[in-house]
Amino acid sequence: MSYNSTLLIAPEWLDSGDNAWQLTAGSFVALQSVPGLVVLYAGWVKHKWAINSAFMAFYAFGMVLLCWMLWGYKAAFGEQLLPFVGHPGPAVRMDYMLGQSTLPTAGVSQNFPQSTMIYFQFVFAAITLVLIAGSFLCRMNFFAWMLFVPLWLSFSYTVGAFSLWGGGFLFKYGVLDYSGGYVIHLSAGTAGFVGAWWIGPRIDEDLEDNQPNNILMMLVGAGILWIGWNGFNGGDPYAASPDAGVAVLNTNLCTAVSSLVWVAMDLIYFRKPSVIGAIQGMITGLVAITPAAGFVAGWGAIALGFGSGIIPWASMNIAGRRMSLFAHVDDTLEVFHTHFVGALVGGIGTGIFATVEGCAAFGVTNPGGAVDGNGRQVGLQIVGALFIIGWNIVWTSLIMCFIKYVCRIPLRMTQEQMEIGDYAVHGEEPYTFAHYNIKHPTPPLMRRRTTKKGDEEGQKGGVLMGKDPAVTVEKAPSSGDSIKEMPEKGVTTGAHTQ
Repeated sequence: MSYNSTLLIAPEWLDSGDNAWQLTAGSFVALQSVPGLVVLYAGWVKHKWAINSAFMAFYAFGMVLLCWMLWGYKAAFGEQLLPFVGHPGPAVRMDYMLGQSTLPTAGVSQNFPQSTMIYFQFVFAAITLVLIAGSFLCRMNFFAWMLFVPLWLSFSYTVGAFSLWGGGFLFKYGVLDYSGGYVIHLSAGTAGFVGAWWIGPRIDEDLEDNQPNNILMMLVGAGILWIGWNGFNGGDPYAASPDAGVAVLNTNLCTAVSSLVWVAMDLIYFRKPSVIGAIQGMITGLVAITPAAGFVAGWGAIALGFGSGIIPWASMNIAGRRMSLFAHVDDTLEVFHTHFVGALVGGIGTGIFATVEGCAAFGVTNPGGAVDGNGRQVGLQIVGALFIIGWNIVWTSLIMCFIKYVCRIPLRMTQEQMEIGDYAVHGEEPYTFAHYNIKHPTPPLMRRRTTKKGDEEGQKGGVLMGKDPAVTVEKAPSSGDSIKEMPEKGVTTGAHTQ
């Protein structure tokens, strides 16, 4: 095999440092979804929903990538078709992927290949759908979710991304969204809340007993989410620039303050520090700093941290428990409060705290925010938020109606599936303990070990996996003894008896 040496020479436009950082940042964001949110969701729900919740996130990640390559990327970042969306089309040709990254409608280029930009923007699109899933967990029909993902990506996400980042009308108006406070979090919070209303609530059993099955697993997922956000915000200058360093520092500062403030609010109101509360505060801090990360100074990040620790806390723990609106919508993981409210805090806060220096470092001409005398920026931020909210209310509803009434796919699982959980939906369970099989009408037979090939089950080999919990052992067998079994009366399980 021989190589043409001219093809191995890097093009003049390539900055290897920028390319390396962009690929690293994109990988950080990918880790936020898989395994970050996969693990976080699996631990946050009841044990019977761990697999379904994790799989909804896992599926969305893969499906978004396929759609992104075939039509989504160019609809979000290609040539303008309408003021709010680009021409959809495939991004799979080798010459296109090897060429220099450009955003044609926005009129900017980057010093890395188009393939790097496609991947970086894909992980943002993917995590948006994964966040929406948090509102639908524990009752959405998986077949409906399989269709919802490509439809919502096509008709909602691409519009927000093009309008604010790809050179669309909000971009031209000067609305600031550093890394997705509106494109990702406000849209996810809106779509999750509206979609949850269309799907309906969980069954009473799951509403009354919804304790997380593994809080330590939640902390693992939360930690991946937090550190992965360094790529989320640090990658959006599209260069290994000074502003990228500012964005990473501000991200961690705001998040730390927000989590601490949330814990303090829990202590004041509930008299106990909550681990789940600390995670919620972490999430709202990450969300609030996202539209502002490189635009604000350190003191602005601290101010946003206080706002995102107090306002979403009050929204969730006071308004969420007293306003009738929230009583009629079952938002499983409170995505509305953490992402919708948190994004409004950050988006409007950007209009207040953005600095002239931060805007210039990012490459935009906005003269800062209200603190630098540009009060008009607050109004622009509100206009941008209203468009994202309105678009998502309409299109999420249309998509849900299309799935339900045109495709004739139920939005909800059957009653039996919701009562049983993972095993009824996927034929799998998260933990292999017999007592989780109690509700199964025909649980899977589990292999039992025997002393030697040909021995009958339960003879001289001891009782192993799959034993009917209704059977008790009269005495522990010694060498050569056989097991004497006595069934307890009045106890019924889903296990087979021998």
